[in-house]
Formats: sequence, C-alpha cells, structure tokens
Amino acid sequence: MTKGGNLVVRRVVCPGSFDPVTNGHLDIISRAAPLHDEVVVAVGANLAKNGLFSVDERIEMLGEVLAGYANVRVDKFDGLLVDFCRAHDISAIVKGLRAVSDFEYEMTMAQMNYSLAGIETLFMTTNPLYSFLRSSLVREIAKYGGDVSGLVPAPVLSRLMARGPWS
Repeated sequence: MTKGGNLVVRRVVCPGSFDPVTNGHLDIISRAAPLHDEVVVAVGANLAKNGLFSVDERIEMLGEVLAGYANVRVDKFDGLLVDFCRAHDISAIVKGLRAVSDFEYEMTMAQMNYSLAGIETLFMTTNPLYSFLRSSLVREIAKYGGDVSGLVPAPVLSRLMARGPWS
C-alpha cells in the first residue's frame, strides 16, 4: 500500500508484561503476525512491580519462542505506550480479549491512547482454549507445584521450573 507515493508499513505493537509469556500471548501474536507488516512485542518495564522474571529474561524468552516469525520483533518500553508507538512509527496497538471484563478496561485504555496520540487499538478475541489464562495464574500454579506444561511454551516451562523452589 502506498500513501503519497511512499510505501506505508503497517506496524503494530502487542504490549504486555509477559511475566511469563503464555500460550495465550503466543496465540494473539501468531494471529496478528500475518495481518501486519511488522509486529513489535513490547515488554513493559514497570519498575514499581517486582516480576518473577526480569525484563531482560522476558525479552529472551519471547525472542526464543517467536524466532520463527520473520516479521515479529521484541523490544521493551517504560512510560507511556503511546510515546513508544510514536518513537517507533507504530500505528496501532493489538490487544487480546478473554472476556467482557477485559473489554471494559481495554476500551477505556484504547480511548485514552487515541485521545493522547491518535493511536488505534485493535481487539482480537482469544482462542477459547486460553480464555482463562493469565500470567499471574501461571505463576500461582507453578508456585504450588502445579502442572503448567499446557499453559506455556517449553522454553518458558524450563525457566519456570528452574526458578523453584518457590518461597
């Protein structure tokens, strides 16, 4: 597609904490990838939160599990997502929705992001197999020795298991 004779690259961002990355995250990213020229998976670096994995570890895990996607790259951001979008010429945010409760929160964020910077938000409904899945739930199940092998990719499972014993 061209705009004024120039090629327009459709670059979108899939933001999140990805602590840890789940099969639900991968579902949304893998479905967004063929629809856009480039998908930037942006790991939020929230210094106020103590994550299970460092931002660098999350970036490494995402890089490993997304290596097969030529048009997907992983980056990190802090501060406002819209500032990251402006700095990287990103036109839209892609968000997965698990339930109606997600929509209420995400709609408010989408409206704010559009108001602040004209950044659109595209919603994708999650695969019903992952409608219950949250990173916090994976962390909790793993903490108590539960089986999370069907919830996260193999490289993430290895790192989760290496993180124990849980305290």
